[in-house]
Amino acid sequence: MPNPVLNEKVFQQAVPAETDPGWAAPGAEAGTYHAPITDGPATPYRSVRTGVMTVGGTAAATGVLLVLLVAAGAVGWSFVTVDPTAQRVDFPGWLFLPLIAALGVAFLTAFKPHLARFTSPVYAILEGLVVGAISHVFDAQWDGIVIQAVGATIGVFAVMLALYGLRIIRVTDRFRRIVIGATLGVVLLYGVSLLFSLFGHTPSFIYDSSLLGIGLSVLVAGIAAFNLALDFDMIEKGANAGAPKYMEWYGAFGLLVTLVWLYLELLRLLARLRSR
Repeated sequence: MPNPVLNEKVFQQAVPAETDPGWAAPGAEAGTYHAPITDGPATPYRSVRTGVMTVGGTAAATGVLLVLLVAAGAVGWSFVTVDPTAQRVDFPGWLFLPLIAALGVAFLTAFKPHLARFTSPVYAILEGLVVGAISHVFDAQWDGIVIQAVGATIGVFAVMLALYGLRIIRVTDRFRRIVIGATLGVVLLYGVSLLFSLFGHTPSFIYDSSLLGIGLSVLVAGIAAFNLALDFDMIEKGANAGAPKYMEWYGAFGLLVTLVWLYLELLRLLARLRSR
């Protein structure tokens, strides 16, 4: 699912009033950070800002969430039973409960960012259970596909981080509008296909391995990848604007949402390619 978590409004509300408005201020030029006004040389007391969001802190929080996700994924993987003789895969129905709970925790975190340091680990564990089970189902049909999808996800993340860090990709207002518009288009497409499936008329290209279906998977995976650039931009701006410390966990949570979405899309793309 697309990531609606990291957006300017959330960081605007989180930045303390005593800090300089910078990128979050009304009328401030997008992407511009203005250093706080000082009345003289920095003193030892003022030179180190504590209790604020940092990029390094967000990276550390993201690492913790990924460890929890992988550990829970291993548990979710073990709940799926495979019978090679009968070519049967049993997916426990109760795993839909963690999925629903994960959605609830995600919404709670989105509306209450200050709870992110507590809710984001819970989300990582719940989502990990479901993703691990789904991964086992795919791996049972296409041996080794999960390793390929994980490797592809890591590769895409590294490339997007490098492109963003080197400023080869610049997150301008126009870039942001295009990516958000494309993301909303994906939400609409999946929503309509889900509605059609309720009446037994799911569009075939949503799930089949036709050239159109493969092209759709490539497009959606690309949109997910470009959402990473938006995530990087918001995290960097939040750190520059002096957002509260808890926003590190919120930023990590948003990044995890995008990474899970990207992984699942790449998993579907690889499955389509291997089905041809």
